[in-house]
Amino acid sequence: MLDPEILERYAQAQDIAGRAGALALVYWRSRETLAIESKVSAQDIVSEADRAVERQIRAEIAANFPGDGFIGEEYGRTEGTTGFTWVIDPIDGTSPYLHGMPNWCVAIAVLRRSETVAGVISVPTHGEEFAAMRGDGAMLNRAPLSLPPGVGVRNAVTALGCSQHTNPVRAARMAREIVAGGGVFFNNGSGALMLAYVAAGRMAGCLSDHMMAWDCLAGLLIVREAGGRTAPFRPDGDFRQPDKVLATAPDAWLDLLRIMRDDEG
Repeated sequence: MLDPEILERYAQAQDIAGRAGALALVYWRSRETLAIESKVSAQDIVSEADRAVERQIRAEIAANFPGDGFIGEEYGRTEGTTGFTWVIDPIDGTSPYLHGMPNWCVAIAVLRRSETVAGVISVPTHGEEFAAMRGDGAMLNRAPLSLPPGVGVRNAVTALGCSQHTNPVRAARMAREIVAGGGVFFNNGSGALMLAYVAAGRMAGCLSDHMMAWDCLAGLLIVREAGGRTAPFRPDGDFRQPDKVLATAPDAWLDLLRIMRDDEG
């Protein structure tokens, strides 16, 4: 039997993500007017759109679930009292967003204590919503989503996460191993969106040596509920810190796990 507290938050997460995506799309269409700031590097940027979208998400959640906590990319952590925490990336893929590319999304995950129980990734430029609730399967535009068989490194694209935090030697080694194994690699600037594409069978897998919780928790759940495999993310439950990410179609798991482990060695 589905937990009514989780089910209610899942339904609200879908609605809230849709409205947040619509707001982000309005800003995107007038992006030349946005004020932009750098955080720690020229690649790590934030705009007034990111902050406005996160404020809207937080306000809607607080109105519906006043005791729930938050972990957001732009406004940090707010402790709750219910055991539920919402993990928010208002615009994942800010750099492509600000450069006029359509590969960005809104990502929202719901935690019960340290377990991800619901996740939504809204992609307004493509009219797509990826979603999942723990134990209830994955959805694409409210229709069941499951990974097709036979998706592997040699017949599909593999997402390789890179950022200003990435060790270039490690990234080059992983890229080399993907190509040596008969595959090709890709990065579209949005970790959450690449994970959604793994869940949809559009990519063999996604591996990265550095993601934050707001980049990946929703996507990791959606991959698992679609029938894929994922490595644990922050088993210690400290979602303020980054971790490595590995999520794959079943037939790509061993190949990409070996590449990740070889890279660690």
